[in-house]
Amino acid sequence: MSIKEFVKEAIAAETVVIFSKSYCPFSQMAKEVFEKLNHTYKVVELDGSEVYSGEIQDVLAQMTGARSLPRVFIKGECIGGGTDCEAMFISGELPRKLHHIMFNIPCKSQRYIII
Repeated sequence: MSIKEFVKEAIAAETVVIFSKSYCPFSQMAKEVFEKLNHTYKVVELDGSEVYSGEIQDVLAQMTGARSLPRVFIKGECIGGGTDCEAMFISGELPRKLHHIMFNIPCKSQRYIII
């Protein structure tokens, strides 16, 4: 399996996926938002091999336009990083988005297109 296939499969397998580095405060911020919402999420920690970590970040950059971590995906859509999650939480946009997904209601907010 290629790195790109791994990333796409990880994103498709869960409603919320966070590509993270455990020591990164912005990654922690993103995780805390979903903890506050009591919403489950999958974390792909990139603390291991720098080779694979770099390749995964390169794939994320191709998909989202940003190589920085965290990269947070909801239902296959990248919503950004830690500060983006926090801002969406504070504004109420994130809880609404998750509610729409839970009840299969279309949501008009889209910030990135995954190719």
